[in-house]
Amino acid sequence: MGETQPIKSSSANELKAPINFNEQDLSLAARINALSGENLNLCLQCRMCRNGCHFSSAMDYQPHAIFRLLQYGQYKQAMECSTLWLCVACNTCSVQCPMGIDIPEIMDAVRLQALEEGAVVAEPNILEFHRTVMDSIERYGRTHKLEIMLRYKSRVRDWFSDIDVGLKLMSKRKLDLRPSRVKDSKEVKRLFNQAWRG
Repeated sequence: MGETQPIKSSSANELKAPINFNEQDLSLAARINALSGENLNLCLQCRMCRNGCHFSSAMDYQPHAIFRLLQYGQYKQAMECSTLWLCVACNTCSVQCPMGIDIPEIMDAVRLQALEEGAVVAEPNILEFHRTVMDSIERYGRTHKLEIMLRYKSRVRDWFSDIDVGLKLMSKRKLDLRPSRVKDSKEVKRLFNQAWRG
């Protein structure tokens, strides 16, 4: 039982880190289930979630593989993978899931657990990006993409690495110069106060 078994990547033939059955946290899946209100043990490992995900090619583990890591109690591999931070919670994977699992809800619970327990965040600057997006939503009730880009770039001090993308978006009028606001900004403020500060 103490032997290690490699996990094959579902997107390539490379081997992922081996599963170490000597270092298991067998309560991990149950904790995530309780935190998310979902049951990741319903996962059939059918990989339909991968088929719907627009970001699956950039992920180190597909959602079904994250579930398997959690079931095997592989805390470090599950909590410190890039997939947690690349998931944008678009729910495309959940629509594809034959078991109706709310996969983004589970990913949110794993991210929350990782942050609370001080796990290493695999994607550099991702927390700054999330903060920048949430600041924009709090300020306007929706995202102002140009401001998000400018604020994020100034926070991480990386102005030119993808300037070509910004210029293309501007040329196609995908970046509004002025933000649009929701009508009931007080309700947005109330929600933020309740969720983030309450």
